[in-house]
Amino acid sequence: MSEHQYDESKIKTLSSLEHIRKRPGMYIGRLGNGSDPDDGIYILLKEVIDNAVDEYIMGYGKQVDIFIEENGRCRVRDYGRGIPLGKVVECVSVINTGAKYNTDVFQFSVGLNGVGTKAVNALSEQFTVCAFRKGRFKKALFEQGTLVHEEEGETEEKDGTLIEFLPDTASFPSYSFDIHYVDQRLWRYAYLNAGLILYLDAPSLQEEAEQEETKKNTSAKKKYYSAKGLLDLLEKELDDRGIYPPIQFAETALEFTFTHTDDYSETYYSFVNGTYTSEGGTHLSAFREGILKGVNEFSGKKYTGKDVRDGIVGILAVKVQEPVFESQTKNKLGNTDVKGWIVNAVREAVATYLYKYPESTEIFLDKIQRNERIRKELQSVRKEAKAKAKKVAFKIPQLKDCKHHPSRQNPSKKGRENMIFITEGQSAAGSIVSSRDPMIQAVFSLKGKPMNVFGQKLDLLYKNDEMYSLMRGLNVEDSIADLRFDKIILATDADVDGLHIRNLLLTFFLHYFEPLIKLGHVYILETPIFRARNKKQTIYCYSTQEKEEAINLLKGRGTAASVEVTRFKGLGEISPPEFKQFIGSDMRILPVRLDSLSEVGQVLSFYMGKNTPDRRQYIMEHLVLRPV
Repeated sequence: MSEHQYDESKIKTLSSLEHIRKRPGMYIGRLGNGSDPDDGIYILLKEVIDNAVDEYIMGYGKQVDIFIEENGRCRVRDYGRGIPLGKVVECVSVINTGAKYNTDVFQFSVGLNGVGTKAVNALSEQFTVCAFRKGRFKKALFEQGTLVHEEEGETEEKDGTLIEFLPDTASFPSYSFDIHYVDQRLWRYAYLNAGLILYLDAPSLQEEAEQEETKKNTSAKKKYYSAKGLLDLLEKELDDRGIYPPIQFAETALEFTFTHTDDYSETYYSFVNGTYTSEGGTHLSAFREGILKGVNEFSGKKYTGKDVRDGIVGILAVKVQEPVFESQTKNKLGNTDVKGWIVNAVREAVATYLYKYPESTEIFLDKIQRNERIRKELQSVRKEAKAKAKKVAFKIPQLKDCKHHPSRQNPSKKGRENMIFITEGQSAAGSIVSSRDPMIQAVFSLKGKPMNVFGQKLDLLYKNDEMYSLMRGLNVEDSIADLRFDKIILATDADVDGLHIRNLLLTFFLHYFEPLIKLGHVYILETPIFRARNKKQTIYCYSTQEKEEAINLLKGRGTAASVEVTRFKGLGEISPPEFKQFIGSDMRILPVRLDSLSEVGQVLSFYMGKNTPDRRQYIMEHLVLRPV
């Protein structure tokens, strides 16, 4: 047997852009097809817009124009200083090249690693950069990261930079931009940068404009602008649910606003240099600590953090010269040096507010005291519930656990995230238990329809055996951060009863554990409704349309009579060998997402509240009968 030759000829050196193309996940996280707001195409667009917004932050250019064409081609034009003409090519093609290492030019920027636009260039079929400076321009065209054309000359264009890119289908097959996700991101830029104007032009906006028959000369462009910044964002999220006027603070490197609502748990939106840190980090920990210290300093008491913060909705934005993120996608800040000054600034701002506004202070402290009273009342209920659970069994009877569980010190590896399926009844649970991966897949089976908890107090969690068992199984009684699973997947039947149970479960999470949804832990499992097959092939269908397409396909490969169609009435009817493929690597799950906190109360009140006549009328008016 010959040995594999290993010498100098086997050593390869990849260029900057070649490495990005070969290992895109290292630079932009997930790739995806555009169905998720964290998919790569949105990261590419974000990286380009970030650079434009950085110019505004430094005081240059108040407007950014964004164009998204139907084929996915994007153009972003800012009116800042423009890339220096002699460095245009290097700034978009050579890693670790850029002015953001120079704090004289960019004091606060997200893209300190010098990768952003290089990743966009490398992962685009076509990428064009054009810089305008003092009456001259420099343009460079790349194809799949390779420079193919340069030109330079005079121009009458205003100073700034224009970047155009078409995502590469080799990396993003069958992708499409969901303008809804783009819209959310652009509003975020506007709220974080009061006074900045962004314009979006996209085909779907044109369609919306044409549909507004009552408006004449409606522009397809959409404007994003906020005069009050974070306060506008907080007011949008709260929708008048705040119990006292928001506390506000704004300086160059730190801005925040918050108030309390009558809801459970804490909700925060945290940002670093304009980037949303969905997993928080040291800045958010410091913010929470500062609130507690400010309250205790003013009151002279020693309230607990939970009592002070339960019900808070807050927004925090910090600017850091050298941010250290725990991943390239910048979801969590790791800088420890920011903690001290943020804690002190927040503590002082909160204490000052409480001294200055006695009416608001009275409401604030009353909320804390109510939280404290509820917590103490719950202690005896919790003690009784735990004692009762121990008598029944040491283990949770409805939980078939898995072996791997993530922790803060040992998070799950990418592609091996663990999950828990919440199913209705033993038959559905049986199919999943028999076909699951016991290392990373757990199953919690409901005994029947869960209780509608909308409007119920927190003590119901301890008085209802099933709700208590579910809370214990997830391990979220003391803190959402203790969650034992990366994904919570609702696996209910695709019939009326199944949809009802799904809504009841969503009400449970939204009412008591809203951050689980906000942080992207809750999903809905899609399972096939039909199975079409002949002697040679089996096709599983997730909709009536897919069923018709499958029948036509199978008819083309046999006789009409040979096509057998089965409708699955419940998950329990799907055999374990079949079910295995629906919860494996090709599993279809839909993330449950919140567009706005203000919508939660309205939606739950309408669909799960006591307004039965209004709800019935709505259903009758919107009822659509479809043949099965």
